[in-house]
Amino acid sequence: MADVRLTGVEKAYGDIRILHGIDLEIRDGEFMVFVGPSGCGKSTLLRSIAGLEEITGGELTIGGRVVNDVPPSERGIAMVFQSYALYPHMNLFDNMAFGLKLAKVPKAEIETAVRDAAKILHIEHLLDRKPKDLSGGQRQRVAIGRAIVRKPNVFLFDEPLSNLDAALRVRMRYEFAKLHEDLKTTMIYVTHDQVEAMTLADRIVVLSAGKVEQVGSPLELYEHPRNLFVAGFIGSPKMNFIAGELVAIEPDHVDMKLDGSGVVLQARVDGSGAKVGDKVTLGVRPEHIRQGGAGNLLQSTVAFVESLGGITFAYCPYPGLEEPLTCQFEGRNGCDRLRTGQALDLHLPAEALYVFNADGLALRRLAAPELNA
Repeated sequence: MADVRLTGVEKAYGDIRILHGIDLEIRDGEFMVFVGPSGCGKSTLLRSIAGLEEITGGELTIGGRVVNDVPPSERGIAMVFQSYALYPHMNLFDNMAFGLKLAKVPKAEIETAVRDAAKILHIEHLLDRKPKDLSGGQRQRVAIGRAIVRKPNVFLFDEPLSNLDAALRVRMRYEFAKLHEDLKTTMIYVTHDQVEAMTLADRIVVLSAGKVEQVGSPLELYEHPRNLFVAGFIGSPKMNFIAGELVAIEPDHVDMKLDGSGVVLQARVDGSGAKVGDKVTLGVRPEHIRQGGAGNLLQSTVAFVESLGGITFAYCPYPGLEEPLTCQFEGRNGCDRLRTGQALDLHLPAEALYVFNADGLALRRLAAPELNA
């Protein structure tokens, strides 16, 4: 196993900068996930760690060794790509053993390594088959097995579940978590799917335009996003945002007037450093909005109801917003009560609200939301 450290790492293609001075420490044995929208640089960062992209600035170390100029084969890493990249004419055993054979590993060691990896991945009964005879999930297991037999210090995964259907992605998320628990090896995983990130990661790196926006545990990013970008990216459905301005600042809360409606809401955040009249953005997660209640109410009508059985989403237009507010309610109650066109009082608990200043930075919250309310 090994830790991975990036100090001021940059990547540019001519005058076009892709990575902007990345500083990051990935701990020994940690499962780290890179997330961000398409084009944010997450795959480029992973390929730079692998040595498939040459960094143009900064320092990269793996296990305490500077590897800026070390070829990929000597970095002690193994990478699993989005495409399985299996040899169609070889059976699974030979696909998994191919790299070891090239390295002239003794036949007995290859046999042991392949069968041990196959056992971990529950594909030992498939070793005589060829890739065309397998499902997508089984092919992905073979690609992972090919990495496992090399016994790397660091595993790198580049969107490995993107080609699978939704049900199989759920199953494979469990398989990845179990694999990390069994191998206890440093793993770096790239995805655009924040649900994968939240369920798999020890820590998450949120990237935007080649820069690190925030690093933290899944719950830390969910409860305490540093800025508007992280708040809008982490959480499904995404956080609702409403523009407004501060009209009062008290020791234990701030009051803001919402643009479009003039409604004043209270949020339990620290207003130190802010002043009355500042433009701000209110944030509230769909799962924290309640039907009815005392104070902090918004009045709207239901434009559309979406039932998923256990939960119900109501989409409610509000003055000044291009998109309706997304509200998440318990499924049975929501289905029984909500209708298109129905008037609705929406309660936004003060302790569950977020406030972001004009620069998009979050004001410190004074109480965590009631996540299971």
